[in-house]
Amino acid sequence: MDQPYDPACTYSERARLLTSSAIREILKITERPDIISFAGGLPSPDGFPVDVVRAAYDKVLSTQGRSALQYGPTEGYGPLRAWVAEDLSRQGARVGPDNILILSGSQQGLDLLGKVLIDPGSKVLVETPSYLGALQSFSLYQPRYVSVPSDAGGLQPESLTPALAQGGRFLYALPNFQNPTGRTLDRQRRNALVEATARLNLPLVEDDPYGELRYAGEPQPGLLALGQEAGANVIRMGSFSKVLAPGLRLGYLAAAPSLINKLVQAKQATDLHTATLTQMAVHEIVKDGFLAGHLPAVRELYRQQCTHMLDAMSQHFPQTVRWDTPEGGMFIWVTLPAHIDSTRLLEQAVARGVAFVPGAPFYAGDPQHNTLRLSFVTVSEARIREGVRILGELISAYPQA
Repeated sequence: MDQPYDPACTYSERARLLTSSAIREILKITERPDIISFAGGLPSPDGFPVDVVRAAYDKVLSTQGRSALQYGPTEGYGPLRAWVAEDLSRQGARVGPDNILILSGSQQGLDLLGKVLIDPGSKVLVETPSYLGALQSFSLYQPRYVSVPSDAGGLQPESLTPALAQGGRFLYALPNFQNPTGRTLDRQRRNALVEATARLNLPLVEDDPYGELRYAGEPQPGLLALGQEAGANVIRMGSFSKVLAPGLRLGYLAAAPSLINKLVQAKQATDLHTATLTQMAVHEIVKDGFLAGHLPAVRELYRQQCTHMLDAMSQHFPQTVRWDTPEGGMFIWVTLPAHIDSTRLLEQAVARGVAFVPGAPFYAGDPQHNTLRLSFVTVSEARIREGVRILGELISAYPQA
């Protein structure tokens, strides 16, 4: 049988740096129906407003079809940019449409920021641990990562010394229900963080895809609003993936117009613009306040799922295991006894029909191999309890070093 045509290519140095996401590789395993997956950071499809999305597309195509199917401005659909600006203004930020860039998913914003802000060897500050997708995206531009110490309360602003921040292109942070830890910065740390970055002249990237998914505790102000009061340079990223559906691939970035203009130039070379039809349909959905009525049910769903998992962990995990209790979002961060390597534990778990994400890939340096991330929102209560029971057995039986 003839081999398929596969011509050899000489890859660029940048292409040689590309690696597969650890989570994406694990998700290949979870496609098996017998696997109880706590691995994927996927929103629950039970929260997708399918009928509302269908109606929005129908209305846009029937009333503005020719415009919706045409090329559009790189900055994004004007009414949607205005809606995002108004929404951020209601949260206390001072922004207008010129501060908003619509993205093909907020992951694109990470790539664009890497393109315009990172040179090989540039210092980039990140939390410990940090979002794997950001590390994967930024790494393509060959930064020099500096890990900012964190604890159960999240990033420690007092660690931002002049020496640590000197020459830094930006600090990347997720203040709400952080991926992977689920931790949230309290008001005192938020104030201290924006004041420190302002004092150090260090741009602060606020990635907030989960902020609307709070189901416990008190809402906290966004870093963009606080940063404007403190004179900090805050770049905010948001997403419609967690509040509507990730298949829409729609996000946004808010920043000073000078940075927006440079990002627009980079985006023009990437995809010309985000899909016009999708932008118009999403604007049709959100413009009259749909999210205010939709999100409470999503939050309650996630709260229940989180409660089921925390209850099962309390019942089945050994007392030597520690974990953070999130106030929102989709993740629980687990710290195992020091002798347990969560990558080896994953191999044992998959053999028993359970998957999770080991913690090591979330560290820019000095990974903690005895950590792991559990996601609870796409698994039924019965399978949560069964999967956690199996993990508890494996942890208890893990051989001592």
